[in-house]
Amino acid sequence: MSSIKSTKHSSTKRISPNWIDKLEDDEIFVFGSNLDGLHGGGAAAVARKWGAIWGQGVGLQGQTYAIPTMQGGVETIKPYVDEFLSFAKSNSKLKFLVTEIGCGIAGFTVEQIAPLFKNALDEDIENIFLPERFYKILTNEKTSNH
Repeated sequence: MSSIKSTKHSSTKRISPNWIDKLEDDEIFVFGSNLDGLHGGGAAAVARKWGAIWGQGVGLQGQTYAIPTMQGGVETIKPYVDEFLSFAKSNSKLKFLVTEIGCGIAGFTVEQIAPLFKNALDEDIENIFLPERFYKILTNEKTSNH
């Protein structure tokens, strides 16, 4: 039964800002990391100002959430994204601002990474805000039923 779930905000676009330079108390900066937690460049370096812990490559750290993207192909990132989606669902009072994880230093394209976040829209996880380019890819996928 995949008809209309509810009249809540299912059609609401939840887009994270292109550039995040401040966070409200309930906001979490979601960034791509490496498994060793060496947050030296890109969004990972920015995350350090909000509590990303040197040496911790996965999960909640201060007002940040690390998703490893440097350990192999897209298939190695998916379990960490799935873990993040589950975490966000169980922490509904927090607002997760997802950056274009994996699309900088890790070298993936938005077309490769965005589909990993498909369940954020399919399950209407209201506290996850995706980058606009991820959102556009995902909504095109949804309308073409891939």
